[in-house]
Amino acid sequence: MPTDYYAVLGLSRGASDSEIKRAYRRLARDLHPDVNPDPEAKERFQEVNRAYQALTDPDKRRIVDLGGDPFDTAGAGMGGGNPFGGGGFGGLGDIMDAFFGGGTTTRGPRSRVRAGGDALIRVELDLDETVFGTTKDITVDTAVLCTACSGAGTAPGTHPATCTTCAGRGEVQSVQRSFLGQVVSTRTCPSCAGTGQIIPEPCPQCGGDGRVRARRTIPVKVPAGVEDGMRIRLTGHGEVGPGGGPAGDLYVEIHERPHPVFTRDGEDLHCRVTLPMTSAALGTTLSLKTLDGETDLDIKPGTQSGSVLTLRAQGAPRLRATGRGNLLVHVEVQTPTRLDPEQEKLLRELAVLRGEDSAGSSRETQQGFFSRVRDAWNGH
Repeated sequence: MPTDYYAVLGLSRGASDSEIKRAYRRLARDLHPDVNPDPEAKERFQEVNRAYQALTDPDKRRIVDLGGDPFDTAGAGMGGGNPFGGGGFGGLGDIMDAFFGGGTTTRGPRSRVRAGGDALIRVELDLDETVFGTTKDITVDTAVLCTACSGAGTAPGTHPATCTTCAGRGEVQSVQRSFLGQVVSTRTCPSCAGTGQIIPEPCPQCGGDGRVRARRTIPVKVPAGVEDGMRIRLTGHGEVGPGGGPAGDLYVEIHERPHPVFTRDGEDLHCRVTLPMTSAALGTTLSLKTLDGETDLDIKPGTQSGSVLTLRAQGAPRLRATGRGNLLVHVEVQTPTRLDPEQEKLLRELAVLRGEDSAGSSRETQQGFFSRVRDAWNGH
């Protein structure tokens, strides 16, 4: 009697393809030898595989529907009636097809033309160049389009040919047997690197890559107000891609050289001036050399050490706004360390006139301190 393959899967005649796959999926989960080591389950799993093979093949299913057994007539040349051509439990591809609804998929050949990468170059600038902006000619060494083949990679008068290893698919398949059956793996074709084409006669200038390395000079416009570490992007000036693909971008990173006078904090500049004690006490006018030129700096009488004088709009321009930062001048008052006898005499006379002689000031300071302590104690 022919095997009722519908009954093996628990189906009725006329079951749809999706019903057959669902039934097989359910039974395969329970009966697979990796899951169920029972010898009876092994035999049952073989029957389920055979039923699935018979009912998913249109020609074999037609024989089943006519009351026959397709493996009785075709099994002699198929390894003793095994529908999968060997002593295994069925091909992994068939199981994956039933579980996930499809077989092995391929990506197909990829283009030889690919986008190029970005490039980075560092440029050192002086403070006045970053503050006011400049134009710099920089030399870069990047991949550029091969002029001999215009990126095609072929010698003059020749053309790419279809890869014979993968027949233009860009991929090759290999079949291995395992305890699950046949395992089909797909990998990139080693002959054409996945492009599906080979170049029989490469361009003598670029060797088939479609690009060559070259040194070139590019003018770079540096906007006013850039800071150390900022990057300027030059679109399309990076590396040309393989096969003459579009070039990436070139990034110019700004490195600001230290200035002997000014330091920078964003849009503000800082500097220090040292004044003699007498100039700080009496006041004076200094001629200060800024990035904009000479300017007068008024020192008011009695200026203390550590004072900060602000020169408005003498700093760096605001990169994304209008106006400029400030120049902050830090004042340090210099106390003389050596006095000749005449200078010392004059200072002592000044101290007496101001009531600042050392002995008197010491006594006054002590008395003032103790009186404040006494008042605070009495207040409590």
